[in-house]
Amino acid sequence: MINAFAVSNYRSLKEVVSPLAGLNVVTGPNGCGKSNLYKSLRLLADTAKGELIFSLAQEGGLDYTFWAGPEKFTSGMRDGTAPIQGSAKKQNTRLRLGFVGENFGYAISLGVPAPQGFAGYQDPSMFQFDPEIKRECIWAGDVCRPSSCLIDRIGSTVKVREGRSWQVYNANLNTHESVLNEISDPVAVPEVHAVRQTIRNWRFYDQFRTDAHSLIRTPQIGTRTPVLDQEGHSLVAALRTIHEIGDRQALYDAIEDAFPGATIRFEADSGNRLLLQFVQDGLLRPLNQAELSDGTLRYLLLVAALLTPRPPSLLVLNEPETSLHPDLLPALGRLIIRASQETQVWVVSHAPRLVATLEKSDICNSIALNKELGETVILGQGLLDAPPWQWVD
Repeated sequence: MINAFAVSNYRSLKEVVSPLAGLNVVTGPNGCGKSNLYKSLRLLADTAKGELIFSLAQEGGLDYTFWAGPEKFTSGMRDGTAPIQGSAKKQNTRLRLGFVGENFGYAISLGVPAPQGFAGYQDPSMFQFDPEIKRECIWAGDVCRPSSCLIDRIGSTVKVREGRSWQVYNANLNTHESVLNEISDPVAVPEVHAVRQTIRNWRFYDQFRTDAHSLIRTPQIGTRTPVLDQEGHSLVAALRTIHEIGDRQALYDAIEDAFPGATIRFEADSGNRLLLQFVQDGLLRPLNQAELSDGTLRYLLLVAALLTPRPPSLLVLNEPETSLHPDLLPALGRLIIRASQETQVWVVSHAPRLVATLEKSDICNSIALNKELGETVILGQGLLDAPPWQWVD
């Protein structure tokens, strides 16, 4: 389980350290930074898949992800007696991401590479604006200290702790590749292997496409599917897998809770393409997935994601209430609470009925965000309330 997540210098997140519990719900008004917090967690997950640089490029490049405000707010800026303006920077601009788990902590720092000149006959790279990984650390315990650091990467050099000394493990690591993606020896560096497997076991669900032309509405080849794909195309196979090897009773209870008197059935055509049948009281025939409303289909997708027979270590749902009628939100909340008994759950939502249902859980950690002078802050979090955290650079 993740105990804390930290991000610095990412869009509106100038400096945020959030405590996490078994069930976490992120709330706040539009524009307060909920999506930025979600995106920063996805960026951290991309480090273990080798997709971090590509994901930053998709957002417009590193320069466009940096905090756009001043390096420091003066007291006059905060009380309105002085204009908000920048000053000479005292530190290099860095995008920082990190988390602390039950066994290890991990942090990464990215920055702009040094300018390249024309070196004789060598052509300068056309990718010289790609971000560089300036620092990476893996440590034991809650805070990264010299005594607790186990893996320390500075630039292209990776050092591994051996007793009281350090040994250079690799001095030529690509500056655009994370140690989580480049080092894979579970014997020599078990800490890297453990952190990589932890992050790769996170699962994200954002927006499902449920329009009339969505592949979710068409029959798909049936294969055993313990994990719903991120696009939701394997919906029927995932629901059938829950029926066969998962919690069958919970599946049908979740549908009954949201749609009293309704249930689902499964059929396969001659080509083994699975068809979903939605049975309701009063109808002479069942409805297939092509006939269901967007809201009904999205609820079934969330059922498949939350009742997976192979739960992740962290399940993240971004605004799951999209297209759902408010009357469905209490049922969805109860389903999320049930899932939090088997996996850590992070929900980003601005639906009051869903949030109210989730906050009834004893393990719910409500993270209310707000903006102050363009900066995202956690409401009610004082200096002594935040989890202990220290950046490595």
